[in-house]
Amino acid sequence: MNIVKETLENQAALLRVTVESADYAEAVEKSLKNYRKKANMPGFRPGMVPMGVINKMYRKGVTAEESYRKASEAMIAYLDENKINILGEPLPSKEQKNLDFENDTQFEFCFEVGLAPEVNIDLGKINVTRYTITVSDEMKKEYKDNYLRRFGKLVDTDVVTSDEALSVTLEQEGMSVEDAYVGLVSMSEEERKPFIGKKVGDKMEVNINDLYKQPAQRAAVLQVKEDELEGINPVFNLTITRIRKFENPEMNEAFFKEAFPAGDITNEEQFDAMIAEKVADNLKQETRYKFVDDTKKALMKAAALTLPEPFLKNWLYAINDGKFSMEEIEKDFPQFLEMMAWDVIKRHYAQEGKIEISKEDAVAEAKATAAMQFAYYGMPNVEESMLNNYADSMLANKEEARKIYDRLAENKVIDYVAASIKVKDKEVSREDFVKLFEAPAAE
Repeated sequence: MNIVKETLENQAALLRVTVESADYAEAVEKSLKNYRKKANMPGFRPGMVPMGVINKMYRKGVTAEESYRKASEAMIAYLDENKINILGEPLPSKEQKNLDFENDTQFEFCFEVGLAPEVNIDLGKINVTRYTITVSDEMKKEYKDNYLRRFGKLVDTDVVTSDEALSVTLEQEGMSVEDAYVGLVSMSEEERKPFIGKKVGDKMEVNINDLYKQPAQRAAVLQVKEDELEGINPVFNLTITRIRKFENPEMNEAFFKEAFPAGDITNEEQFDAMIAEKVADNLKQETRYKFVDDTKKALMKAAALTLPEPFLKNWLYAINDGKFSMEEIEKDFPQFLEMMAWDVIKRHYAQEGKIEISKEDAVAEAKATAAMQFAYYGMPNVEESMLNNYADSMLANKEEARKIYDRLAENKVIDYVAASIKVKDKEVSREDFVKLFEAPAAE
């Protein structure tokens, strides 16, 4: 077997892999014997079809299959042994000639590969700011109110003041809907304004498209099918029949037992400390995202990588079996190139730092993700067994598992790089931090 590498333009290379009969003959004979064992032909007992017949029927195809397989394996080994980093996957080359698998014994297979550029960054010249958001009393109060709301209850009140829950009657000619629900908590301040100051019995004209944003919601309230909504005038007369607001629970022993069954928080002082910690943790996630994003952009700017664009376009076209035209590929290609450039940099530092992701790392990340999802739906304290089950389920899903491993690898690479770049720590208010997303990324 012989492999010759030829450099092409635009960071591509041609690999000519020549295989001889000795490279694939044994595999061909083994495959043909298996065909014979399974062959079921009239006039012959199973497994007793003469090899001459088997050869006539299958040898050409098996020779093509096994010689190509041996060439592919040799090519992959060659790339690995010579530490040639490629992007995408090898493609059949236009240099490939027609092969005669019936009469010849030596075959040359031609593959084209896209070559990954070298990463050469002076990390000491990279400057990134790492922000910390100041935890304000207002943040703690907002988080505490939202937390308490999970354990509160709706009580009747006389007048609409902010984010109450309303029971209403909706009427128009030929249609009346009683005891419909209108939740002001999900509205913006501007949307709530017409309701502020209203009392039970007050009437007003409303557009249900404004009250219920989703067609499914409107259909459910009006008790019709979604496709029937077009024939209904969205303007209704609304009469308020009941006004209720959430009342926070009393901070007593019963509340702490319900909210914290583990018994780790038993008084308001401990509760407030937990709230402050939760707020700080949530803010860390926001600032971490900013730090990771700014570091990535700074590294990519410093690396200024050039990628094998023509090859990558052909590769994208090939792996999608022509589902996307070249014009469609061109449209999203800049974003794809950015993703590929970051992947090259990430792989470089993962290898340099000998970064590995263990199964334990993945399980811990999956559990943390599950815990965040439960907390979002109002379940901050979930049993360990349930988190383990959800983590197992995530990691059993190939796409979810890939995302988790990619996220862990990226975070570990950022932490590795952060030890060598210049990081400036800065504390800012939440308002100023939000404005940073409108400013250019760190250089």
